[in-house]
Amino acid sequence: MTCEVVTNAYRHTTGPAEMRIRAVAEGRLRISVWDSNPDIPPPFDKPPALFDRSCALAEAAANTEATYGRGLLIVRIRADNWGGYALADELFGRSGKLLWFELAPQPPRDAYEIAA
Repeated sequence: MTCEVVTNAYRHTTGPAEMRIRAVAEGRLRISVWDSNPDIPPPFDKPPALFDRSCALAEAAANTEATYGRGLLIVRIRADNWGGYALADELFGRSGKLLWFELAPQPPRDAYEIAA
C-alpha cells in the first residue's frame, strides 16, 4: 500500500514529495504521503463511506482486466482507515495534498493456525 501512494505522488506531481510513518492511537500505524499537486484523487477527496471496503471490492471485481489505476483501490480494500486533504497555500511552507492510510495491529496468530 505504501508503494501505491508513493508511486502516485511520483507519477502525478512535478514538485517534491515526502513520506512519513508514525504510530497513532491504539497502536495504529499511519503512513502519510505529501506532494505538491493539489488535486486529490477520488474517493480520497471525501471521508470513507460506511461500506467503502465492500464498494471497493465490487469495483475490483468489475475491473479485473485493468492494468493501471488500481493502486488507491488496493489501499481502500486493505487499509483500516484512509483519507486525504488539501494543504492551504504555504501552510508550514507547504501546499499541495496529503494522502494517508492507517493499519491496525493484528492479533497474534496461534501456533496451530500457523502450522495448519
